[in-house]
Amino acid sequence: MTWHPPRDLVERYAEGRLDPVLTMSVESHLARCPACRAAVPYEEEWLAASWERIEDLVDRPQPRLATRLLCRLGVPEHVAVFLAATPALARGWLAAMAAVLGFAVAAARLSAQDGPGAADALVPFLVAAPLLPLAGIAAAYGQHVDPAYELQAATPLAGWRALLLRALAVLCCAVALTGAATPLLPGPPGLAAAWLLPALALTAAALALSTRFAPPVSVAALAAAWSGAVAAGPLLAGDLLLAFSPGAQALYALAAPALLALVYLRRARLDPGEAR
Repeated sequence: MTWHPPRDLVERYAEGRLDPVLTMSVESHLARCPACRAAVPYEEEWLAASWERIEDLVDRPQPRLATRLLCRLGVPEHVAVFLAATPALARGWLAAMAAVLGFAVAAARLSAQDGPGAADALVPFLVAAPLLPLAGIAAAYGQHVDPAYELQAATPLAGWRALLLRALAVLCCAVALTGAATPLLPGPPGLAAAWLLPALALTAAALALSTRFAPPVSVAALAAAWSGAVAAGPLLAGDLLLAFSPGAQALYALAAPALLALVYLRRARLDPGEAR
């Protein structure tokens, strides 16, 4: 025969006066017995409100650390969640970027020397640092790199908004990590920071080219052009640091806002999922 808890036991259960073992026994029975469940007194409004709070907590995913930090900085929650899911900001990419910076700093310090050629030790770092944001932009958004691309394509954040937001997130992350590595470099502090304007100009150029070509193609072309421009310095002027000279820095400073203006004017074509 099926056992049913007596009325006094049900009353003590409803009042919360049962020990944990009996409470679990009664609840196990109530889950299978509609008649006994109906005998337990309860307030319908209280039960509905309780279930609503429980469902909200169960269904709500735990936000990532990056999401919580962005929200604390004033970023809207839906934008913070979107940025935290940027494929290029995955742990693997961040670890690879840190490794590249670490090797570049180590190479600069090991090859540092006294005399007029001491600054040349910074060249590997100065060449690699502007390329890191480009690598992140290539993997920031698009149907070939983002597993959730099809889901995002139907949202208001799709298209140029998504690419620009994620490019900004990648740029900020790359600049922060590279900036943290800069004081560890040998040589003059001003020259060690000469990567910043080229990085901004190359990022703006990558976005501008992405209005016509897919981001990976644009990034690959710019990376080749940047490496070739640095290598051409000794051939044109006998100066390995020609690409980081004051004149070159002025050109980067002028090019970056002009390219960003072009990106804004052609923003409607900044969707890597569209056919071109």
